Amino acid sequence: MHRPIYLDCHATTPMDQRVLEAMLPYFTEHFGNPSSISHTYGWEAEAAVKQGRQILADAIHATPVEIIFTSGATEANNLAIKGVAEAYLSKGRHLITVQTEHNAVLDPCHYLETLGFEVTFLPVKADGLVDLSQLEQAFRPDTILVSVMAATLQFHYWLPSLT
Repeated sequence: MHRPIYLDCHATTPMDQRVLEAMLPYFTEHFGNPSSISHTYGWEAEAAVKQGRQILADAIHATPVEIIFTSGATEANNLAIKGVAEAYLSKGRHLITVQTEHNAVLDPCHYLETLGFEVTFLPVKADGLVDLSQLEQAFRPDTILVSVMAATLQFHYWLPSLT
């Protein structure tokens, strides 16, 4: 029996063979917890994480302390949105996002509303894109964050460059 072609890559995709080969030693030999730094397994895992963090930092011209590994997009979005809100609290309490954003963005925005933040939820045009004039009009002196998906698989579009 032939299996159908898998096209549901919204959240799960097959692993690239090169990634599997690079990660295989960490699944079978060097599998320690990088936070357990009281034994060899932990030290090896910690060193591997530090090396990976440095490689990523170098690739995007960042410093290793700017690289944070999360369990996935939902955790990363929560960390970014709530982190910006806390870090820039003295500068403002206004955020801008889009009504069609993923719940991983909408949920923390709604949560921040319960803490007194104001969120502007922009509509999208019939083609799924943001009206850039509406985005520009939504900016205020107290705007601290704009979150707009560059691409969405739900609506199958890529946001054109804003430059």
